[in-house]
Amino acid sequence: MHFANQPLIGSETGTLIVLKHPYPRQVEEPSIYESVRVHTAMQTGRTESDLVPNAPSLGTKEGYLIKQGKIVKNWKTRWFTLHRNELKYFKDQTATEPIRALDLTECSAVQFDYSQERVNCFCLVFPLRTYYLCAKTGIEADEWIKILRWKLSQIRKQLEERNATLSS
Repeated sequence: MHFANQPLIGSETGTLIVLKHPYPRQVEEPSIYESVRVHTAMQTGRTESDLVPNAPSLGTKEGYLIKQGKIVKNWKTRWFTLHRNELKYFKDQTATEPIRALDLTECSAVQFDYSQERVNCFCLVFPLRTYYLCAKTGIEADEWIKILRWKLSQIRKQLEERNATLSS
């Protein structure tokens, strides 16, 4: 009854699922499912297609950031998308192929960066390179840092759980 009236659920990685049928009481759950983080009621009179695009985004973010180049060290505006454990950047919002996809499982830190001549900057530390990014506002930079740090904490938690399972 509960899921029949509140069929929108979401996981840690940002995947949203609208249940088309009420959830059965007795179900064998495979361990590969992601844990549920959000559970939202549908609004009266709305259809599934109305609801999903307007549903809250979970663990995903997108927007323009200014990125420092690897070799020339010039700054270019790029469109960034964060989904699951990948941060991709594109030439602009209309581009379909990313310039690069960064695997966050390889990222060791995300922090504010005050070494640049710009404001609202932060960096992502990878084994082979540190990426320097700047947002338009301090609030926007803080939002990126918070969600990226949350992603890293989720990745570490999953690794710890896997290691604990393997060692037992």
